[in-house]
Amino acid sequence: MPYHTFKCSECIPERTKHAVVKGPGEDLTSALPEGYLNTIPGTISERGCAYCGAKHVIGTPMKDVIHLSHGPVGCTYDTWQTKRYISDNDNFQIKNTFASDVKEKHIVFGAEGLLKKNIVEAFKAFPEIKRMTIYSTCATALIGDDIGAVAQEVMDEMPDVDIFVCNSPGFAGPSQSGGHHKINIAWINSKVGTVEPKITSDYVINYVGEYNIQGDQEVMVDYFKSMGIQVLSTFTGNGSYDDLRAMHRAHLNVLECARSAEYICNELRVKYGIPRLDIDGFGFEPLSASLRKVGLFFGIEDRAQAIIDEQTARWKPELDWYRERLQGKKVCLWPGGSKLWHWANVIHEEMGVEVVSLYTKFGHQGDMEKGIARCEQGALAIDDPNELEGLEAMEKLKPDIIFTGKRPGEVAKKIRVPYLNAHAYHNGPYKGYEGWVRFARDIYNAIYSPIHQLSALDISKDEIPTDKGFATQRMVSDVNLSEEVRNSTTLRQYTGGYDSVSKLRTKTYPYLQNQLAGV
Repeated sequence: MPYHTFKCSECIPERTKHAVVKGPGEDLTSALPEGYLNTIPGTISERGCAYCGAKHVIGTPMKDVIHLSHGPVGCTYDTWQTKRYISDNDNFQIKNTFASDVKEKHIVFGAEGLLKKNIVEAFKAFPEIKRMTIYSTCATALIGDDIGAVAQEVMDEMPDVDIFVCNSPGFAGPSQSGGHHKINIAWINSKVGTVEPKITSDYVINYVGEYNIQGDQEVMVDYFKSMGIQVLSTFTGNGSYDDLRAMHRAHLNVLECARSAEYICNELRVKYGIPRLDIDGFGFEPLSASLRKVGLFFGIEDRAQAIIDEQTARWKPELDWYRERLQGKKVCLWPGGSKLWHWANVIHEEMGVEVVSLYTKFGHQGDMEKGIARCEQGALAIDDPNELEGLEAMEKLKPDIIFTGKRPGEVAKKIRVPYLNAHAYHNGPYKGYEGWVRFARDIYNAIYSPIHQLSALDISKDEIPTDKGFATQRMVSDVNLSEEVRNSTTLRQYTGGYDSVSKLRTKTYPYLQNQLAGV
């Protein structure tokens, strides 16, 4: 295993073991960078903090909740609206953010009185919302404010409200992943089992580790409901606070993102005996295998297979259209969390895209293990890279595109590498059969954009060609394709609509209706 030393990090020798190149025939014991360690001073990490992991990743997608940060207003602004956690209640949690707005005087004299005032004010401002989550921050954790006592005092005075307290200040872990653990354990210890749900199906699941980015949750729930499965709660995308208090009555925990939410699944198994089943909603084959697994658990494999057959027939010709045009394109796979390994092999197998690098800012060793095992030989794997290392990697590898977050994505654009937002998507959802085609379409549009081709010219020094006429994406992407592929009557571009989610909210489900009627 050749460790990779970035030139920009030669002055920080500790960084050497945080980047490796996957060599021929290597197993994970020799191709694994060190990961999920405290950030090395001087590396200027782009990581988030544990507070961000608790509030931004896990908590905020709950739709009918006032999410209040007890700390300086900058903390809540930093974790507001940067992911598209949509919901079916007019996106309340996206439109609003709340903070107690702690100032220097409160750090000196205490901020518990300020917190109580803000809690009451928030409930009065939104009387239709009766649930709240309060997140501690570094400042208020350091001064020792007893958030739990303040919350209980308010609940005693206002019996119709319920408040969840998450003590996950920024310094509670090496990265935002520490915050995932904190909020998972706090939720099961303080809220699960405090509400009894209405069971309306013979098959009941919790859908865990799903955050409804641009509608991902609603696409997957549509499949489950079409199989006759009641989704008791979603942890936490488009999830309801009280539904999540009733997680203990599910028959099965279906886990999507193991990095962020395996903790609560494991605790539900220990405490309530609910089994856990890991699935993958990205890609035709992984999704099909996942639906079959869920169907097998409940003995309704035929219902799962009917969905698979229908969806594959509808969308596979469109995926194959893009595959023909994306073959051999190189990608730096630099997303967050589980997408590192959910995407590593399937984008190669189903779209023909080659992964030349992968990284994680906050993932654990397990994430790297799965990601490296699934990517191609020669890929550069990096733990917790900074901006300079990212730039150096792109200059060396010359990818056609990168999948990453907004901050490194904007850096990539500076050196004229197109990027897709792997955290919040460009034009999602990306889960589901149609969603996977939307993803392929976005990759195609980014790589073959004629405007992007022009951006590679530096008008201050490059000679501007005068013999180039009008160009379209098809002219750029199809130039080396065979006549048969170019003029195929079976393959086609994406034919779905701009909004593939809203229509699902009014859909009816015969299996569920029959079960309610006792049929």
